[in-house]
Amino acid sequence: MGAMSVRTQSSEPPESSGAIHRAGFACFVGRPNAGKSTLTNALVGQKVAITANQPQTTRHTVRGIVHRPDAQLILVDTPGLHKPRTLLGERLNDVVRTTWAEVDVIGFCLPANEKLGPGDRFIAKELASIKKTPKIAIVTKTDLVEGKALAEQLIAIDQLGKELGFEWAEIVPVSAVSGKQVDLLADLLVPLLPEGPALYPEGDLTDEPEQVMVAELIREAALEGVRDELPHSIAVVVEEMLPREDRPADRPLLDIHAFVYIERPSQKGIIIGPKGKRLKEVGIKSRKQIEALLGTPVFLDLHVKVAKDWQRDPRQLRKLGF
Repeated sequence: MGAMSVRTQSSEPPESSGAIHRAGFACFVGRPNAGKSTLTNALVGQKVAITANQPQTTRHTVRGIVHRPDAQLILVDTPGLHKPRTLLGERLNDVVRTTWAEVDVIGFCLPANEKLGPGDRFIAKELASIKKTPKIAIVTKTDLVEGKALAEQLIAIDQLGKELGFEWAEIVPVSAVSGKQVDLLADLLVPLLPEGPALYPEGDLTDEPEQVMVAELIREAALEGVRDELPHSIAVVVEEMLPREDRPADRPLLDIHAFVYIERPSQKGIIIGPKGKRLKEVGIKSRKQIEALLGTPVFLDLHVKVAKDWQRDPRQLRKLGF
């Protein structure tokens, strides 16, 4: 066990080895609100994963792609690992473990401003059992702490690895918000990827089907303001996305029909709001974001449906895309 190596911007020149190109997959793990999605967006340079300070909002594997001259880094965003209480929980955990074993490097995000807790240990223990994959500890939100607190956190993280019997490939402090050390993080992830050509064409930032991303944006808007009342009992399905016919080429319109599913009839009123006011706000807010994402004007048709106890019913789960 050598001394702990913590990376900060160094003066080492980048390796100038011919033209080796690397391409591979990384995934960021960490407790909810550890800054995973914000970091993904900072690396990719565009809003890809949805950010919300609520557990399990990123349900689908949203991938952001970092294109560099020497490498292509594909970020796989797994759902949070947590102690399962429902069928959905168990299924999410299976997805998580499978993903971890398949990626080339795992980045464990730990906020600089929170002491290591049982949730972090739970994840670190799981990481320890995945032997082959290199693991980088990423200390996020460093803009929120002083140097001394940061140093203590780095030491604690180093210790955590030793306790569980593994060595971090790197420990990197970053701030996605101020952009500090984000490039350095990419520089450290790249050498851990296998050599090979780019796996995705240059323009791609995500390979998530547009319908899923649209559904995520609607879900995020629908959760806004009602998280406490309906934390995970909202699922969104985009039934169809069709260009409106008979529109002039310079004024296209995309019709999107989507259903917001909730578990119980009593939740319908919460989502729709008095005189339909909330649902209208959800529609306006998500429509703006969808238009920004797709770069085209959108007509959004939203309906609320009750899918009884969908989190516990395998048939409903399949239908809703889990």
